[in-house]
Amino acid sequence: MVVDDHPMWRDGVARDLGERGFAVRATAGDAEAAVRIAGTVRPDVVLMDLNLGTVSGVAAIREITGALPGTRVLVLSASGEHADVLEAVKAGASGYLVKSASVEELVQAVRRTASGDAVFTPGLAGLVLGEYRRMAAESRADDEPSLTQRETEVLRLVAKGLTARQIATRLTLSHRTVENHVQSTLRKLQLHNRVELARYAIEHGLDEQPESSSRGGPQ
Repeated sequence: MVVDDHPMWRDGVARDLGERGFAVRATAGDAEAAVRIAGTVRPDVVLMDLNLGTVSGVAAIREITGALPGTRVLVLSASGEHADVLEAVKAGASGYLVKSASVEELVQAVRRTASGDAVFTPGLAGLVLGEYRRMAAESRADDEPSLTQRETEVLRLVAKGLTARQIATRLTLSHRTVENHVQSTLRKLQLHNRVELARYAIEHGLDEQPESSSRGGPQ
């Protein structure tokens, strides 16, 4: 299925693909029609422009990929702006080509998209990969359990090899309070013993951080 608001361009792309063996099941000139027709013909690949008038191609991508898991969307746009690329991919697009691509590049991209590959105009793949890495890093950070300041202080000293009694003396706490912090931290981190706790602290660089100068306070 080919979606573009310029009739001559839309018909030309559909013709080029048809001449190279693709079954172009439908075309559409705006986002609403694209969503409606895609739901009827259920194409393997939707070749989608982004500038479609009042409703953007990004909105259509989101609706089509959400309703039709078996349909892949390949963007073919005049824009190579990074923001447009990332927005389209986040909406569910499998790939992104700029309209300066040759017919043969487009044909190969459609074939690869139908096969499940992610296809991008050279130079854009690295951008998308970098964004995914950033999002993954943020996701991991969001998933990190939240430790209190005191739990973090105790964990740092555990990583340095101090016993519970030594930690109690260092932080001016009772031995029982330190043990309570250790047990609370184990639960939050889903660890089983002090060895795993120390390993976690070392892996996160807590053993290299300076100790807090605070004494007493909230326990």
